[in-house]
Amino acid sequence: MRDYPGVLWMVLAVVMTFVHPFVPGSRWLMVHLVLLGALTHSIMVWSTHFTQALLKTAPGLDERRQQNRRLVLLLVGTSTTLVGVPTAQWWVTATGAALVTAAVVWHGVQLFRRLRSALPGRFRVTVRYYLAAAVCLPVGVALGATLALGLDDAAHGRILLAHITVNVLGWVGLTVTGTLLTLWPTMLRTPIGADAERRARQALPGLAGAVALLVAGALADLRWVTVAALGLYAVALLWWASAVLAPVRTARPREFAPASVGLSLLWWLVAIVVILVRLSTTRTWAEFTDGFGTTSAILVVGFAAQLLPGALSYLVPSVLGGGKTVVRAGQAWFDRWGTARLVVVNGGLLLCLLPVPSIVRVILSVLVVLALAAFVPLMLGGIHAAVRARKEVEAARARGERPAGSSPTPGTPAGEPDRMPSVWSGGQLVAAVSALVLAVSVGVALDPAAAGLPGGTTGGAAAVVATGSTTTVQVSAVDMRFEPARIEVPRGDRLVVELTNTDPTNVHDLQVLGERTPRLAPGESATLDLGVVGETAQGWCTIVGHRQMGMVLDVVVTGDGGAPVAATDHTGHGDAAVGVGGPAAVRLDPAATVTDPVDPVLPPLTTPAGTTHRLTLTATEEELEVAPGVTQVRWTFDGQVPGPTLRGRVGDTFEVTLVNDGTMGHSIDFHAGALAPDRPMRTIPPGESLVYTFTAERAGIWMYHCSTMPMSSHIAAGMHGAVIIEPEEGLPAVDREYLLVQSEVHLSPGTGQGEAPAAEVDAASIAAEQPTFVTFNGIADQYDEHMLAARVGERVRLWVLDAGPSRPTSFHVVGGQFDTVYAEGAYSLGPEAGGAGAQALGLQAAQGGFVELTFPQEGHYPLVSHIMVDAERGAHGFVRVTG
Repeated sequence: MRDYPGVLWMVLAVVMTFVHPFVPGSRWLMVHLVLLGALTHSIMVWSTHFTQALLKTAPGLDERRQQNRRLVLLLVGTSTTLVGVPTAQWWVTATGAALVTAAVVWHGVQLFRRLRSALPGRFRVTVRYYLAAAVCLPVGVALGATLALGLDDAAHGRILLAHITVNVLGWVGLTVTGTLLTLWPTMLRTPIGADAERRARQALPGLAGAVALLVAGALADLRWVTVAALGLYAVALLWWASAVLAPVRTARPREFAPASVGLSLLWWLVAIVVILVRLSTTRTWAEFTDGFGTTSAILVVGFAAQLLPGALSYLVPSVLGGGKTVVRAGQAWFDRWGTARLVVVNGGLLLCLLPVPSIVRVILSVLVVLALAAFVPLMLGGIHAAVRARKEVEAARARGERPAGSSPTPGTPAGEPDRMPSVWSGGQLVAAVSALVLAVSVGVALDPAAAGLPGGTTGGAAAVVATGSTTTVQVSAVDMRFEPARIEVPRGDRLVVELTNTDPTNVHDLQVLGERTPRLAPGESATLDLGVVGETAQGWCTIVGHRQMGMVLDVVVTGDGGAPVAATDHTGHGDAAVGVGGPAAVRLDPAATVTDPVDPVLPPLTTPAGTTHRLTLTATEEELEVAPGVTQVRWTFDGQVPGPTLRGRVGDTFEVTLVNDGTMGHSIDFHAGALAPDRPMRTIPPGESLVYTFTAERAGIWMYHCSTMPMSSHIAAGMHGAVIIEPEEGLPAVDREYLLVQSEVHLSPGTGQGEAPAAEVDAASIAAEQPTFVTFNGIADQYDEHMLAARVGERVRLWVLDAGPSRPTSFHVVGGQFDTVYAEGAYSLGPEAGGAGAQALGLQAAQGGFVELTFPQEGHYPLVSHIMVDAERGAHGFVRVTG
């Protein structure tokens, strides 16, 4: 129970980094597997160990069996919380939070009992640090559970700051500062500084008070208080460090443990500065929350993921004991490849925080994770080596021999403590730096254009006499345009374009003369070297639909007399020309089948009126079927088209967390709610999230969709779904209910069939309003093969939503007659209509309703849009009726 749970959480964190694209809430899980899982478990274990070592209390006061029960309680609570938050089950989250709180409160009570029963002695202040830390975590856990409720942006930002403060600066920070008072000089094998204990006592009120003040300021919405409190924390931390960390001036870290811990403290200070800067410079709490990924990376990778292996590299072999020979046998494993691991982790993290291309960041991240993950097998190897060495020592003593390794290390100066060999290695340093350089090089080689490499001679420049001059132009991407949108360059000049994405929400890039920048997140920049330019050309943003929205850049070449040179068409450089064309030519394979049909069955509504529905929708980009044997890169909510169907009653509340796990900006708009769109419907960049809360006040079937511009592209790419709101008293019962969402598919020419790779939505086809397919539930003709089912005489309700983005529908069941028609919140045909009937449900884009009918005979009844050209494009299916 001391070692294995911590190792388990670290292993799961490593696994999560490799499978995160396929796991909902993966970023949250990666952070909390390290902080709530591995680090909290280790704090519980080792603060108890240090308290006993310092106070020398009676063994029966808090025996090992009780300690293990607390750790089991913590393990169960942590596991429950890590299930509850990603699955949006608040009662599960609250249960896990309560169990974690109980374990930590129990832990704090036992620490207090030890302190009261102990005789006066040195370094009791360390236990007071632990007690202050134990007060912090229950508060942090409660704040975390509150975040899982789903809050508006302002409240989310304030509580997020309080949650991070009390957990990282309080629970973790106070434990670390209290422990390092004695552990740091011990790891350096030097005496404790004369002023260390006194300054630690003086710093504790400042550190604990700053945490309390920062939490209060955040909850009370007093930004200036939070800034002042964080400044106070930094001052108190520096006062503590001035004496506690002083031994490093005389005893440089020679082993992996102190080096790793020391570097983690530097990253901790960097994180505090970053948070302080963000608090001081952001205008709103929502803005403070956006872009918090950098701070999380510093805290998790730089601080926590280095602190824990560093501390355990010293503690585990020391606690195993057995004498110098045994300790050294184990510690030698923990020091293996120490220089390489430290350089890769810290150098790789630093490079990842720079504006490097995404492919480079991915490769560097893999290197960093592997360097961190190496601790686990090294730890197991160290424990095994220590156990083997202990047996050898005992065998040597039994033979009356001196154990190997009991003599001082050769080269140790007389009168100085015997030390382990230095972990620092010039060869490992060269290898680690080479690995980082190779990672960057491989990333650039895999996508040279994304790295913004110089383009050399392009665009007919071979016949141009180079002037030897360079024209450098700064261009900004914002609001679906480039500023400036026209640049001039003298013929023969080398052109360098420095592009900065100043759009606060959208991802943009620039392609011109065959060269392309990487996709730039808000605030990122890239340089495009176009070489010697000899002709006028046009560039554009390659994000789907952005060019059609006007994101074009005219590069105008001026001749010797200053006159513009005639333009050359460069639309062949990786993008289709803008214009009106027909749908992509697709010849379906008659033998092809739909391999992953969308289930149209609509489960009955079972929740009572007034329910609060909490869920998370994750925006991703997936390759999905759009017709038998045809695929497209779809932009999705939760990896499916249409997105998950929401169902409730009038008066129900929906708390939806949108997580952007895609590569461009996305948003969400719920027609079922009435509220100002400014904040909840805003576009968020990749890696960010927002909470959208609305109360359903009117019945009907309502569309939801991504509202990021160009909206037509985002909807056509698959980012749409249905919200069904019943009256408070419910709808009459029927035998079967189905949902059909009609939408368009605009396929890029020559893609998605056979060996041709799938591509994203074709914006030119959308502009021409000529879809390749029109579908029910995202896949053309899927219900020809996978038919809906019914029996003769059963009442069937068919919900229909026209998601568009542009085409209407006239929904019809061949051979059937509707006795009930409900459209846009009203019955046009109902029970009071007597013997009347209807043949079609007509809907414009973004409208919806339902029809009801019974089938008189066995057979196959076609479902179609009676706009027949769309039925022939795939808006077609069957109901198979049996007796």
